Amino acid sequence: MNGIKSLFLQKIANWQQLVYKALVLLVCLFIINIQPASAGIKDDNFDGNIFVVYAGNGSLVPPRQTLAQTLAEHKPAFLAFYVDDSKDCKEYAITISRVQEFYGKVAEILPINVDTIPAKKTYEPTEAGYYYSGAVPQVVVFDQSGKVLLNKQGQVPFEDIDDRFREVFDLLPRSESVQLKRRSFNEFSSELSK
Repeated sequence: MNGIKSLFLQKIANWQQLVYKALVLLVCLFIINIQPASAGIKDDNFDGNIFVVYAGNGSLVPPRQTLAQTLAEHKPAFLAFYVDDSKDCKEYAITISRVQEFYGKVAEILPINVDTIPAKKTYEPTEAGYYYSGAVPQVVVFDQSGKVLLNKQGQVPFEDIDDRFREVFDLLPRSESVQLKRRSFNEFSSELSK
């Protein structure tokens, strides 16, 4: 009887070792298969909101007002069309944040994710879709009367946008004014602004 009992206990021990080895192997395979999380400014992958990740400025989205509200209040506006999974938009996010830094208190900064523009045949001039040309990034600057002063595609230099706002607010040209210094939001955005 002792022989049968020890044989039975030995079989249970072998079975437990087999289950244990299988679980260890399964865990190892799971760990090996995990892909590292990484955000890359040089790729077209979705990493999250570009203003939070690449410009250190989550206050830009969602915009405080719509274009219609801004135009009705006769307030200057800056439209910035973007998508979160575009290399060019990721790189340009710091410039949009910089525009907000200098003009965010006196003009309405409206980053518009083109994926959120409703698909329609025609748009009203008070809708962002009216100004969207089909490429990102794209910027549009409006004066107080709603007149378009700048409408360009691509990574438009801050200086071009600044020149239009200097016209709107009747400021001295950049060559005659004091050099403005920006404070960095974080380590990443300060590197991009160089």
